[in-house]
Amino acid sequence: MGTKKQESLTGGSGVHVFLVLWKAANAVHSYAEESLSELEMCASDFAVLEALLHKGSLPVNEIGRKVLLTSGSITVAVDRLETKGLVERRAHGTDRRTKMVHLTSAGKKLITRAYANHATDLEQLASASLTITERKSLIRLLKKIGYEAARASDAKKSTA
Repeated sequence: MGTKKQESLTGGSGVHVFLVLWKAANAVHSYAEESLSELEMCASDFAVLEALLHKGSLPVNEIGRKVLLTSGSITVAVDRLETKGLVERRAHGTDRRTKMVHLTSAGKKLITRAYANHATDLEQLASASLTITERKSLIRLLKKIGYEAARASDAKKSTA
């Protein structure tokens, strides 16, 4: 491997930042999924239940945007959760075309307990590796690069 190529993978280059971010995100994602394994549900189902717990009843498409699922994937997730009796679809009060997704009492009980356990697991990970000051810095820096990536991506799309 040439010196230039090696240097691009170290020392804070854009490629190095991406690789470290990607590997860290994958490791944290795996850790988070392991935290959910006892629930016998996938991360997308947990994300839907968590969104409903913290945001209240939502239209299907809005849940999808909040938990980063496509319209097909969110429909399948809501169907799965409805079959398990954890959520139910109801007509929107003023828009007959829109279905609202609500937690059932069983769904609320499950996600309240599961979220508390999951939050504890993630807190243990964060506190074992980062101080509060480091966490705040990391959040600020991740938002900074994330917003710039979104802005640059939107700019590319609008010129295409």
